[in-house]
Amino acid sequence: MEKQHARILVIDDDYDVLKSALVLLKRYYSQVEIEQVPDNVIRKIRKESYDIILLDMNFQRGKRDGEEGFYWLKQILKSDPHAVVILITAFGDTDLAVRAIKAGAVDFVLKPWKNQKLLATINSSLQLSHSRKEVQKLKLTQQHLIHGSNPANPIIGRSTAFRDCISIAEKVGKTDADVLIMGENGTGKELIAREIHNLSRRRDNVFIPVDLGSLSENLFESELFGHVKGAFTDAREDKPGRFELADGGTIFLDEIGNLSPGLQSKLLTVLQKKTIIRVGSSEEIPVDFRLISATNQPLYEMVKRFEFREDLLYRINMVEVHVPPLRERTEDIPLLMEYYLEHYMRKYSKPALRISPKTYEKLRKYDWPGNIRELQHMVERTVILNDRKLLTYQDFMPGKGVQGNLQQKETSRLDDMERQHILKIIDKNKGNITRAARDLGISRTALHRRIRKYGL
Repeated sequence: MEKQHARILVIDDDYDVLKSALVLLKRYYSQVEIEQVPDNVIRKIRKESYDIILLDMNFQRGKRDGEEGFYWLKQILKSDPHAVVILITAFGDTDLAVRAIKAGAVDFVLKPWKNQKLLATINSSLQLSHSRKEVQKLKLTQQHLIHGSNPANPIIGRSTAFRDCISIAEKVGKTDADVLIMGENGTGKELIAREIHNLSRRRDNVFIPVDLGSLSENLFESELFGHVKGAFTDAREDKPGRFELADGGTIFLDEIGNLSPGLQSKLLTVLQKKTIIRVGSSEEIPVDFRLISATNQPLYEMVKRFEFREDLLYRINMVEVHVPPLRERTEDIPLLMEYYLEHYMRKYSKPALRISPKTYEKLRKYDWPGNIRELQHMVERTVILNDRKLLTYQDFMPGKGVQGNLQQKETSRLDDMERQHILKIIDKNKGNITRAARDLGISRTALHRRIRKYGL
């Protein structure tokens, strides 16, 4: 007979009762612990989460008032408000048991118990325990649903480059294929991910965004896989991870190129098995999610440099969607600016503002290194600082002329030349940074700064 997965703690001062409970319950449940000293209980439940706690009502010989049981029931529920406690009481103490149920216990069993009655009471209480945990999980999922239901920015664009991107997103959205979205910072990769989700059969379920670039190595497993109580110092209760919360929906892993080799391996295991194991547990939990990843890094080059796993890359990019930078879709600039202008005029209660046609012409010549995010922030700043009805180029780009933009383009070309030269010298020295720095005539520290700057 397969045991039911459940963690049960039995607390009684009578060792014979504990031994009897242990022998019986271990035949039916995966984990059973016994405790004779009630003072140890709080330490135990802070360290681990139990599905069921069986608690005796009297611990001192001759005591029949049940006050000890009330005291420890209160302490248990104070430490873990979601605890499911079943009272163990002697025949004739049923009035006390009813009073204890009003105080937070879920049921009671009489000593000496009948085995089938005890098992039936535990099984019934297990359903309540699982329901409470499911409610907690649903609350977390609902928070993500509310957070993600109204994205701040709509999809705007008519340019050929952008329509090509949207066309691929629309086609793949109707499938359950895993998608890799590639593009520079600020191009709207998360918007495309949400659009793919909204077009899928999972549209009514949750969309869980995860910024991998903001997660440290220590937080990665807990955030993505979840943890059980006591897994580490601050793990005060069981917590589902992002993969569990995304069950039935979509998980969006942004900045996937930032993962270390070790974390890449752990992520690959989850994607292949579609199961997760919470930190501090050994139980495999099946999960059903659609994966959408995004990056602004050259993953194929990183594979060649052994910085990104090739098997992981081909696991996440069943379909690739390339989001064009704003400089490649300049005909969309008037549409985007009009949208944000209207949005921020309403937000800041500004009078009607408009942009001159010549301003649009000049802005289309700007290189937009920050892409749509830069445009959005620029429009917001301009609306805040100006009350004139007609906005000019200088309102949006104070102190910058088109000549400044040409200088910026020239700087970009020089940066590209320097990047290529550094790559050539590093390759010539077979990756030896000390020798490469010497050939370039700069210090190791200066070379490392340039490596970080150019993402080498």
